[in-house]
Amino acid sequence: MKAAVLEELGQPPRYAEAEEPVPTDGLVVADVRAAAVKNIERALAAGSHYGSGRLPLPCVLGHDAVVALPDGRRVFAGATPPGGAMAERLLVDPEQTLPIPDSVDDASAAALPNAAASAWFALEYAGQIRTGQSVLVLGGTGVTGSLAVQLAKRRFGAGKVVAAGRNVERLGRISELGADATIELGPADEPVAAQLARHHAEHPFDVVLDYLWGKPAEHVLRTLANDDLAAGFHRTRFVQIGEMAGATIELPAATLRSAGIELVGQGGGSVPREAFGRIRSEILPAVFSMLADGTIAADTQVRPLSEVTDVWTTRAPSGVRVVLVPDR
Repeated sequence: MKAAVLEELGQPPRYAEAEEPVPTDGLVVADVRAAAVKNIERALAAGSHYGSGRLPLPCVLGHDAVVALPDGRRVFAGATPPGGAMAERLLVDPEQTLPIPDSVDDASAAALPNAAASAWFALEYAGQIRTGQSVLVLGGTGVTGSLAVQLAKRRFGAGKVVAAGRNVERLGRISELGADATIELGPADEPVAAQLARHHAEHPFDVVLDYLWGKPAEHVLRTLANDDLAAGFHRTRFVQIGEMAGATIELPAATLRSAGIELVGQGGGSVPREAFGRIRSEILPAVFSMLADGTIAADTQVRPLSEVTDVWTTRAPSGVRVVLVPDR
């Protein structure tokens, strides 16, 4: 069968022949309908992820996909090692799959699960969001950031959601998806700082989801800080998730002493292990239901599996998840 085969770390995968999966021990061979290209696959292939060294090269990339089971059911399934989802066929455990509503297309169903679980955990566990609270999403124009905006507003009942990002056109789309206000992260620092200060003064941020770090995070932390010993207390959960704008920041110690900032991280070790069971039992069914009734939306770009090398070396539009579909 054809698949996206990674032969060397740091190089893009190739469209090449791969071993056919063999059914065994309750596992069945399913036909792949769509597999999303996510940041984790890119990081693993680049050799920059801590799990890259465990890849059994050559290997087929992809952690999950929308597949058709032998009985015809269309479901979302995780890849069973050593198989990869970016292929024509995939070995899956039928008992660990999720049905997809008929009104949800393959591309959307493949694009959102990974981002949905991340955004959900960032809001509920790390952010401890409450109904009516004010939320700032740094990097709200990205795939996961835009979904976080939608979930904050339409699932968790945030009172105000502000999305910040660089792409002006994409910020307009985020407004359509539920953001109450947007901030363009342009080259000049002063306008960004002024807008952050204005929104924080009007409705103090209760939760900050940070997909950027770097200079944007410094702006926000300065905004949250106080220079008045008599300043009133307000708790803000600053959730650090990504580092698209830089891996380090300058953080004066006084910033944390002057305000009720709780700086936490969102990653594999920051979510209780038992919570991961909720992804299949609660979170993804809820996400698929919201997709079906139009409460949330996914912006996708569908490409043939045969173009995987070009997909890997071409930057996708901001906020758009590329989804590979086998050439039929």
